[in-house]
Amino acid sequence: MRSCFSAIFILFCMTLLLPGTALAQTADVVVYGATPGGIAAAVAAAKDGNSVLLIEPTDRIGGLVTSGLSHTDFHSFESLTGSFLDFSRRVLAYYEQTYGKDSPLTIASFRGTFGEPKVNLTIFEQMLAEQHVSVLKNCRLKSAELSNERELKKIKNLVCRQKNGDEITVSGKMFIDGTYEGDLMAAAGVPWKVGREGRDEYGESLAPEQPDGQLQAYNFRLIATQDPALRVMPVAPPGYRREDFVDILPVLASGKIKKVFDYPLGCIYKAQTPALPNGKYDLNDVSRGDVRLSLPGKNLEWPNGDEQTRQKIFAEHLRDQVGLLYFLQNDPAVPENFRNEAREWGWCRDEFVENGHLSPQLYVREARRMVGAHVYKQSDSEPAPDDARATFHPTSIAMADYGNNCHGTFHEGPRFSGKHSGEFYYATPPYQIPYGVLISRDVSNLLVPVAVSSSHVGFCALRLEPVWMSLGQAAGHAASQAISKNLSVQQVDVPQLQCRLHADGSATIYVSDVLPADADFAVVQWWGTNGGLHGLNPAPKKVRGQKLHGQYSEAAPGHAAELNLPLDPSLAASWITLAEKLGIPIAQLPPADGKATRGDFLRAAAKLSIITCTGAEQ
Repeated sequence: MRSCFSAIFILFCMTLLLPGTALAQTADVVVYGATPGGIAAAVAAAKDGNSVLLIEPTDRIGGLVTSGLSHTDFHSFESLTGSFLDFSRRVLAYYEQTYGKDSPLTIASFRGTFGEPKVNLTIFEQMLAEQHVSVLKNCRLKSAELSNERELKKIKNLVCRQKNGDEITVSGKMFIDGTYEGDLMAAAGVPWKVGREGRDEYGESLAPEQPDGQLQAYNFRLIATQDPALRVMPVAPPGYRREDFVDILPVLASGKIKKVFDYPLGCIYKAQTPALPNGKYDLNDVSRGDVRLSLPGKNLEWPNGDEQTRQKIFAEHLRDQVGLLYFLQNDPAVPENFRNEAREWGWCRDEFVENGHLSPQLYVREARRMVGAHVYKQSDSEPAPDDARATFHPTSIAMADYGNNCHGTFHEGPRFSGKHSGEFYYATPPYQIPYGVLISRDVSNLLVPVAVSSSHVGFCALRLEPVWMSLGQAAGHAASQAISKNLSVQQVDVPQLQCRLHADGSATIYVSDVLPADADFAVVQWWGTNGGLHGLNPAPKKVRGQKLHGQYSEAAPGHAAELNLPLDPSLAASWITLAEKLGIPIAQLPPADGKATRGDFLRAAAKLSIITCTGAEQ
C-alpha cells in the first residue's frame, strides 16, 4: 500500500514539473531576492522555526558579494556583528581549513571579509542549507495579489515566471523584499522614490538645493588577476566600437593617469588592496578620479525598468567597462607603457565560469527607496549634541559605522575628461538604524531590508552589504514574531525583537569593547539600546579610529563601555534615572561606593529588569 501511494505521489510531483502546468508553492516566510540582505532574512526566519522559501530572479544567489564585491565595505571590525559576522567567520574557517591557519591566503582573507566570489557563494549556500531554506532560482516576479484588512493591505500571494515560461503562484504568511531594486515592494503598491530630495525637505546639507531625478551611478565590480596561470585575457565585448574610447588618449597623454590599475588614485581601474586570496583583485570606480567606471545617467531607467530595459543597461555598462580595458590592452594608439601594463591583467579562470569570467551582476548602488514608517535621513547618523555617539534611536534594530557615501549622480563634460557631481564621502560616528525603515505604512505582512525607507542622502549610509545583512536579519526575526503572535509587522514588539537580535549576535548599538562573543554582549546591548551609553563620552576630534589601511580603521573613539571602571556617582545617578524609567527596583542596584563597577551595575539591572526576552532561546 505504501509503495503504491509513493508511486502515485511521485507521478503527481512529476506532473507539477511539466511545461505549461500551473505550479504552486507555499511557506511561512517568502523572501524575494537572494541578495545578502535577503539571505540573512531567510536564515533568521528559518532559525526561528519557520518554513522559508527564498526566490531569486537570476541563476546566482548572493548579490554583489558573490558577483565581485569581495572587498567588503566597513570601517572597523567592531562594527561587524550578526549574520555578516557569522558569514565572514565561515569564510575565514574555509581558508584556514583549506590552506592552514597562518597561511598567506588565510591572512589575505582579512578575517574572512575578503573572500573570493566562488568561496562567498559556497558559504552562502551552506548557510541556507543548514537552516533548510528552500531556494528557487531563475524565477522572476510578475505580480503580487493583495487583500484589504481594515486599514492595512495584505499580500496574499506572488506570481513568478520561471526561465522556461512557467508561472508559479507562491503564498505565505510574511513576505520580505530582498532585492536591490525594491521590486516586490513596488508590486505591492508601496510608495517609493527614485532620485534626490531637495535640501529643505529633510534639512540635509548633503542634498542638492532642489529635488531632481538624479541617481547614484552604477558600475561592475570586476574580478581580475595578474597571475599568468589564472589569467584569461579579455576579449572585445558585444557591440565594441573603437571610437567610443579614443577620447581617453589625450587624458593618458596629460600625465593625470599614472597607471591603468592601481590604488587608490591616479588610475583607471581601482584594484583594491590588499589583494584577495589567490592574487585576485576586486576592481572598482576611482572616487573623484579623472577617469570613472561609474556612469551617472546611464542607469536612470533601471529602478523601475522591466527585464529587457535592465538587460539593455547591463549591456551598455559591460560594453563600456570591458571594452575600455580591451582598447587599452590592444589598440596601437595607446602608449606602449599603458598598453603593456594593461596586458598584465585579465579575468580569473576559476570565477564566473558560466559567464565568460565576467561578473554576472551590475553594482546597483541605489534604486527605488521605500517611503515607510521612518524615513532615514542625514540627521539620523549625525552626532548627538556634545556626544561621541550619533542620534539615539530607541527602536534600533541594527547599527553601522560607514557614513554617507555617494559615487556621484551626474557627469559634467565628456566621458573621459569631465567630472562627476553629486559625489560625497561624509564621515559620521557609528549610528543606529530604527525599525521603521523596514516597514511600510499600509502593508501588514511585508518587510523591506534592502530598498529601505530613506532619503537619497540617508540611503547612502545604509547601502552596504554588512548593513543590509543586519537589516535582513532583523526583518527575518520580525517576520517570525509577527507570525507567532498573529501580528502585523507594524505591531511587532520592538524590545522583544531587539532581545532576539542580541541573542542571535546582532548589535543594535556600536560598543567597541563588548563584542558578540562576550558574555556581557546582550546586557550591554540592552542597556545601550535603552540610552544608557549615550553621554558617556564627549565628541572626539575624529569620529573614526586610527587608520589601518585604506578605508579600514581601529575602533571608533568614545564608544567603549569600559565595564571594569568603577561606577562613579555622576554616572550612577544618570543610570539610576534610566533604571527607574525601565521599572527596575533601584534599591537593589549596587551603589557608587568605589567597589562596584559599571559592569556590576549593568548585570544587576539586567537581572532585575521586567523585560524578558521570549524567543531568545530559539
